[in-house]
Amino acid sequence: MSFTNPKRNIEQFGLDAGMQVADFGAGAGYLAVEVAEVVGKDGKVYVIDIQQELLTKATHFAKEHHLGSISFIHADLERENGSGLPDESVDAVVVSNMLFQVEDKNAVLLEAHRILKKDGRLLVVDWKESFGGVGPQPEHVLREEDVRSIAKNCGFEHMQDIDAGAYHYGLIFRK
Repeated sequence: MSFTNPKRNIEQFGLDAGMQVADFGAGAGYLAVEVAEVVGKDGKVYVIDIQQELLTKATHFAKEHHLGSISFIHADLERENGSGLPDESVDAVVVSNMLFQVEDKNAVLLEAHRILKKDGRLLVVDWKESFGGVGPQPEHVLREEDVRSIAKNCGFEHMQDIDAGAYHYGLIFRK
């Protein structure tokens, strides 16, 4: 069973060297490492998660890859100014396999909107369905059309879809 491919998702997002990128709900850091490889030493990746044990894993994973362009932030993205990053400070935000887990999805996307520069981009990747318990519980699955609606209400414009694999959808929005 193949799940979403972080490298392919980031390639489709179209990041460039030198960009500042926030990875919301970064988990073990696989996606953050892919982002850091693209933005290079002149870029910056802010890995933000509420779970300290996952931040610790992500820190170790990044060190294994000798990437110094990653900063780790323990934060609650459902709170106002939750990331702690300044307004309009990043070029892109990635929210992968995280929205289905949070209660206040609007707060998370509003925080993304706050920290994104003008015309900054947001990538949302999430589960299409439960897949017999492999993904989230059926009642936690966040439908693609719901993400589009929430994003629109938070000030985002849908740009395009990406191929995030058989089990996930991927949506790119612009501030």
